[in-house]
Amino acid sequence: MKKLKTLLLGRELPNDRLSHEKLSRMWGLPIVASDAVSSVAYAVEEILLAMVPLLGLLAVRYVGMVSISLILLLVILVFSYSQTITHYPQGGGAYDVSKENFGRGTSLAAAACLIVGYILTAAVSIASSTAAVVAAFPALAPYKVLISIACLLLITLINLRGASESSKIFGVPTYLFIASMAILIIAGLARFFAGALEPIHYSAQDGVASSGTLSGITLALFLRAFASGCSGLTGVEAVSNTVPNFREPSVKTAKHVLYLLGGIVMFIFGGISFLAGSLKVMPLHDATVISQIAEAVFGKGAIFYLLQFTTALILLLAANTAYSGLPVLLAILSHDNYVPKQFSHRGAKLGFSNGIILISVVSALLLIAFKADTHALIPFYAVGVLVSFTISQAGMFVKWLKIKTGGWRYKSLVNGFGALVTFIGSIVVLVMKFTEGAWVIAVIIPLIMWFMSFTHKNYHRYSQAISTEGYDYRPKESGSENRQPCIVLIHHMNKGTLKTIDYAMDISSNITALHISTTHLHTTHLERQWKKLSVNIPLTVIPAPHRDVLQPLSDYITARQAELLPGETLTVVLTEYSGNRYYKLFHNRTPFYIEKLLSRHNSVVTVLVPFVIYDEK
Repeated sequence: MKKLKTLLLGRELPNDRLSHEKLSRMWGLPIVASDAVSSVAYAVEEILLAMVPLLGLLAVRYVGMVSISLILLLVILVFSYSQTITHYPQGGGAYDVSKENFGRGTSLAAAACLIVGYILTAAVSIASSTAAVVAAFPALAPYKVLISIACLLLITLINLRGASESSKIFGVPTYLFIASMAILIIAGLARFFAGALEPIHYSAQDGVASSGTLSGITLALFLRAFASGCSGLTGVEAVSNTVPNFREPSVKTAKHVLYLLGGIVMFIFGGISFLAGSLKVMPLHDATVISQIAEAVFGKGAIFYLLQFTTALILLLAANTAYSGLPVLLAILSHDNYVPKQFSHRGAKLGFSNGIILISVVSALLLIAFKADTHALIPFYAVGVLVSFTISQAGMFVKWLKIKTGGWRYKSLVNGFGALVTFIGSIVVLVMKFTEGAWVIAVIIPLIMWFMSFTHKNYHRYSQAISTEGYDYRPKESGSENRQPCIVLIHHMNKGTLKTIDYAMDISSNITALHISTTHLHTTHLERQWKKLSVNIPLTVIPAPHRDVLQPLSDYITARQAELLPGETLTVVLTEYSGNRYYKLFHNRTPFYIEKLLSRHNSVVTVLVPFVIYDEK
């Protein structure tokens, strides 16, 4: 398994390589921008889908009006998230903003919305990518789900190989898409102003409604189209959520990336909206809006297929925004004890691999359940994204009222207006698309919030049960005459560890306390606790720069075995914690793996000292 892992992911990276895994402006932009940039590939289509049933061909008249409103909102969001980056450089975005300004309940709602939004980003992006492929090659339509799952597995594997490597893989296609969209927009505008761009004509077989039931747009319809188009703004928040992933100075780098992202999205979204209105594009079942514009501007030649290829590729890579943002958010939530601690562990390539795997599993289930249909997934997508926007904007509004630093009045007005607009959008999406599936979000988000609260309660009970705070520990001397060597494995200093140390002193007077250091910060804290409790045995620390405790332990045990005298055995003592039926969900099984490892060594006896954490009622 280890050889297979190395083959797929490459060699493990040591802790001191973490700084090299940080993202620069050049390679950070495509990682976090792929979702926001690619959203324009289906945002205009979502606007039209919201208006066409009631307006028919008249819908194209109002695409520009809705798009301008969305671009203004984008400007507000870029401003707001640049301030979020400044004041919350630790990342977390809407979660951290709401935690400070609103408290626990709202912050959990923001976190739940971000989790839903990120996972649906992956599912929607991959489904949209498949739709672009099918638009170019209709014969592949029956294999949409299989293509989507294969793409998802590919994206997951690349992300598991590390941020530095994945950024270079994803960077070139993202820049290629931006360049191809720029060529499309510039060529389309040139033909429009030259009078050579004719509107698209549809036949009866295309199934396009020539007229609707309304002669003009109403406020309710405008709001519905606006809310649907908000899917084109997704991904803007990703930069503020992943500030720690950028190279130092991380705040400055992240803000530059955000500004570049905002400018690129405005140009592409505005250009595509203008061309869609000029060409009177209507959404079709087997052809995307982008593909129709490309065919009208260039014809169905090499450039058309190149644009379809780059569109499909960027939509596929847009899923990477979720892989970049959600694992960091889960690590922050794990640190705050709201999700299992396993999400804070860095994998072989220094990424939060458990978060990456979670995205792939849940996204695969969504793609299978909804048959990789973008339009079926959008209602779930938009609500969570808009709610997180609203909470973030409202949180910054409250913050300005608290700190009242330079320019706070106009800044608070901008954030307050942004909160109002995104709040209206979220309500409209929830109401208008409630029966289409948005009702599920109203159930899922509270369930995620409940799980986070439940997790926090379990960790609180655990920490209370093992805490040495106020615990009257009296260091004891070994009372045994046995000189057989004994090793006590130490990871944390708590009541369970102290019980294990006392047991070791009862069975041997030749004891070594061994700590395998996976992070310098944790080891420093442990050494301070060890000194404070005045434990009467020396603490030996061996490094584990690749965060794997098993191999360094095995090497150490092998070396100690070689020192044994004839007839001697080496006893290894460690603590085995147990609790209620949920305990295994929130804690890893390291003692089990250590016991299994040590069972392969001759002359080694493993002793597990139980420490039961009772479930307090």
